[in-house]
Amino acid sequence: MKKKYLTGKGFNSNQLKLFAIIAMTIDHLVSVIFPGYPKEWWIIALHIIGRLTAPTMWFMIAEGYFYTRNLKKYIGRLFLFAFISHFAYNFAFGIPFIPFQTSVFNQTSVIWSLAWAVVGIALSDPKRSKLKQWQQTLLIMGICVITFCSDWSCIAVMAIIGIYYNRGNLKKQVMSMMSWVAMYALIYFLFIDKVYGILQLGVIICVPFIMNYNGERGKWKGMKWFFYLYYPAHLIVCGIIRLLLHGNVGVMIGG
Repeated sequence: MKKKYLTGKGFNSNQLKLFAIIAMTIDHLVSVIFPGYPKEWWIIALHIIGRLTAPTMWFMIAEGYFYTRNLKKYIGRLFLFAFISHFAYNFAFGIPFIPFQTSVFNQTSVIWSLAWAVVGIALSDPKRSKLKQWQQTLLIMGICVITFCSDWSCIAVMAIIGIYYNRGNLKKQVMSMMSWVAMYALIYFLFIDKVYGILQLGVIICVPFIMNYNGERGKWKGMKWFFYLYYPAHLIVCGIIRLLLHGNVGVMIGG
């Protein structure tokens, strides 16, 4: 069933981004204040709130591709954002700036995957790409390899592609997203932490928010730039808190 947006009702994109920002801030602050994988119920509950962030970002990136008037500038802006965010993200959680010194996981921020996801959509978009199917598949597999090391790994790439190509059908968008998240949760469960692996499935809390998306941007045109500034800025604050509380040590896998 196609999703029909109701003008003036529900949440606009600015509001969804604000919810994501709040959830992200809670999640990251908890990560640096209570490092590792503590099992206290209230800490887990706060991390579950944080699961709202990633799927909302994925949804907004897919919407951004649909609405952008200049794809090259959009992609360029995301890669610049990814470069800046790499240093802020790694500083926040005590992860070496040069990748693969400690792990293959969490070596850079999720923005790296978001940028490549837009490239992946463009490569497979019949309106833009003249590549053959096998070429598209091969290139997207290459993108998955490139983004495997980032926060949310290549799962973010595939989730965004699935969300975009099921645009207008919330049920299919959620099913596609959750199938990829389930893979991520399984890897987390097997190789990192069992409880926190299951916790990743908490992204399902995004459904009531996305279901009520009204297709509008919102009156404030500065939200896009606010997020671009807020993301690295809040990570720098998290990094300072980490240093003050724990010293220069890693506080999550990858550090």
